[in-house]
Amino acid sequence: MALDKLLENEAHAEIERIRAEARGRAEQIVADARERAESLLHSRQRQLDAQRQAGLVRARSAADLELNASRLTASESGVTQVYQMVEDYLSSVTQAPEYSSILARLIQQGLEAVPDAEAIEVNPAEMDIARPLVGGVELRENRNIRGGVRVVARGGKSGVTNTLAGRLERVKAEMAPQISRMLAE
Repeated sequence: MALDKLLENEAHAEIERIRAEARGRAEQIVADARERAESLLHSRQRQLDAQRQAGLVRARSAADLELNASRLTASESGVTQVYQMVEDYLSSVTQAPEYSSILARLIQQGLEAVPDAEAIEVNPAEMDIARPLVGGVELRENRNIRGGVRVVARGGKSGVTNTLAGRLERVKAEMAPQISRMLAE
């Protein structure tokens, strides 16, 4: 019986060794699987974080573009309103008492540009103001001239238009950045 017992004990020991080895391998497989799962999970989390960050960057960029477009639109609208106010003021300045000295200066500058002037043209509503300011040159009505003069050269083929609205038009491009900056402040 001792041999049976010995063989039985040896078989049990072998079974236990195999079980222990199997448990060790099973634990290693589970540990490897857990490690791969955690690695995969971390990898997916990094991918999702990267996608989320990219989405946030795109959203911020889109919001910045929309904000800048809104600012630009508001700025353009503001500049347009400023110019409209100035144009309205310039059209009303012809009714002011000091317009006579303004018109005199516009006539003088026009005559400096065209020294051999044949005629000076003004709006019919400004004829009474212009008459005492023009000496030795024919004074004509021109409904297309507002807030200034047109000095016609000899022969009538050329001339210079010198109006307040024309001066504003010439400086609009230069003034637009300054007006935009002032409106933004």
